[in-house]
Amino acid sequence: MVTSSTERTDTSSASEEPARVGAQERPDIDVGEHDEERPARRLSRRVELVVWATSVAIALLVLKQVFLPFAKGNQYYLVIFLAVALPLVFLCYRPRGRRVPPGEGAPDRDDPGPLDWAFAAVALLVGLYPVLPLAIGDFGGGYDAFLDRQGLLSTSDIVAGTLLLVLILEATRRTTGLVLPVVCLVFLAYSYYGGYLPPGWNIAHAGVDFSQIVNALYNDQSGFYGVPLDVAATYIVLFTIYGAVLAQSGAGTFFVNLSFALFRRSRTAPGRTAAMSGFLLGTVSGSGTATTVGLGAITWPVLRKAGYPRENAGGLLAASGIGAILSPPTLGAAAFIIAEYLATPYLTVLVWAIVPTLLYYLGIAFAVEADARRFGAKHVDIETQPVLGLLLRGGYHFVSLAIIVVFLALDIPPFTAVVYASGVAALFALVARIVGAAGSGEGLGTALLAWVRSIANALAEGIRGALPVIAVCAAAGVITSTITKTGLGQELAAALVDAARALASNPTVVLMLTVVFAAVAVSVLGLAVPVTASFIIAWVVLGPALADLGVAPPEVAMFIFYYAVLSEVTPPTALASVAAAAITGGAVMRTMWQTWKYTLPAFLVPIAFVLTDNGSALLLQQPLGTTLWVVLVSALGVAALAVLTGGWLFGPARWPERSLCAAAALLLLYLQPLSIAIGVGLFAVAVAVHLLTRSRETVEGQGV
Repeated sequence: MVTSSTERTDTSSASEEPARVGAQERPDIDVGEHDEERPARRLSRRVELVVWATSVAIALLVLKQVFLPFAKGNQYYLVIFLAVALPLVFLCYRPRGRRVPPGEGAPDRDDPGPLDWAFAAVALLVGLYPVLPLAIGDFGGGYDAFLDRQGLLSTSDIVAGTLLLVLILEATRRTTGLVLPVVCLVFLAYSYYGGYLPPGWNIAHAGVDFSQIVNALYNDQSGFYGVPLDVAATYIVLFTIYGAVLAQSGAGTFFVNLSFALFRRSRTAPGRTAAMSGFLLGTVSGSGTATTVGLGAITWPVLRKAGYPRENAGGLLAASGIGAILSPPTLGAAAFIIAEYLATPYLTVLVWAIVPTLLYYLGIAFAVEADARRFGAKHVDIETQPVLGLLLRGGYHFVSLAIIVVFLALDIPPFTAVVYASGVAALFALVARIVGAAGSGEGLGTALLAWVRSIANALAEGIRGALPVIAVCAAAGVITSTITKTGLGQELAAALVDAARALASNPTVVLMLTVVFAAVAVSVLGLAVPVTASFIIAWVVLGPALADLGVAPPEVAMFIFYYAVLSEVTPPTALASVAAAAITGGAVMRTMWQTWKYTLPAFLVPIAFVLTDNGSALLLQQPLGTTLWVVLVSALGVAALAVLTGGWLFGPARWPERSLCAAAALLLLYLQPLSIAIGVGLFAVAVAVHLLTRSRETVEGQGV
């Protein structure tokens, strides 16, 4: 049952008897339609059919490239992919404004207008221009001729490249907002007008001619067709298709029901269920905001009946939804870019994410335990099947996830592994549909037709779900190309380190200050641009600064990745929190701060990656003995943070204990023996003060 944002039930007056939630309050979920970043249109049937057919064709093109790649190379494929995907943005996304829910003044249908169709047609033409065999004067001539003109483009090349640039920026604006296109325009202006900057400025350069700018974007692998788009056109699209196949097979409902079945008998069960459901639903969605909405629609009624205040429930939902992007085996889009940038297997990136993910959910678990006691949460009697019965009926949904991990371990490329996993998930869905048809008396032919339709829908949904990422990755080519051509990244990185050195001379303090500056910079950047774009920008600008101070590439990459993701829960523009508040009816800003409370460990643990050599153990890059004690110490640090944010130890924790725990957490996460010893001592003092205070209050209460 989806709770309206206008519903204001007073949970404080609920009965002390355990509330009951039936299965009917947990509808089937489709996490692919609820992303506040995507103001998508409601298309009429005819236009929807055009978009659906085109999306299915693009999905088949992507699958074809996995097994039968184009002989002319990967960039040839990227040209075609962008050319056929970009027009869909203009058909599926309106030029301005966000989608208005039905019944709130929105039209039933919002088809593209003549200008949108014109944009789509021009995008197709200029996107395919590099591969068109038609030659008229200096127009076209085919892919080989286009490459031969690299560095010396013809007039028609420049016109086509300029039009594609404008259309990519407009597509990015429609899907993610105005900020990223403006950032791209600033970089373009810097590239062209760099020669007008004062010669004494380190970032001054000779300036780049406009034709060379277009050449770098249109006929160079560092531009539109660089690593970001390559990742989007392979890994990301295939994983979104996989998620859509899982969703069509009913995996989302199974994961939520399993979470309910596991935790149905305690007062902390509602919070635990939300956290675990968020983790499992992430395999279906891959989007923090979408997972938050799908999760909230199911678990908010339970949290409400348990007595959770609206803002706290919203914070828990947003934190659990964002955890989907941080959690193996599917992670977020930026994780695939990490694998490409570092030329490392994607399985290695998954391994790096294991311990931080465990610490993230450990922090949420501690917060759930504290909240359940602080709010006096009630037992909620949840009607669900036994765990064993659920696993016997739907446990096959885990098989495709296991296939991804096993295939990656066997050194099979991730884009191939996920195709096989999608195929297995589709086959299981077919078997389940045939069995269901036999039980209901439905004909086999009808069941097969329904299965084929569901798989085709999954292919289409996978492509449509990736459209914003495709636009962002193409636009990111503007930034990476500019930085490559002008050397801006190194200059900005040097300026960051110089700012830290202006405040301190000790190398350790310089590293600390640089890390803090970088964390703030990534967080602020993430407030304005999507996760993938903020990671790419931060990697090319801030990555070199940390590398110059001796931080290894894996730690740098994962540090930036986590802060880019966590920007989605950072006030004042935390999209996941906004979505959660819309579901619970809570105040938006208070929901944001509650989300920040739940995710605080995730903000501090990445800093531990980069401050000391022992931090690399959190990425499983140290011997087993070192890894074990580092993980235990970090878990203790997370527990101390939970006391700070949750205000609960063995009872209500007052500010003296909470302040001691804050200092203890910071020292524990600086993974050096002396700081750990002091941190453990402070935590012990906090516990002792808390117990003494409780004992004194108990004695005084009995005396009264």
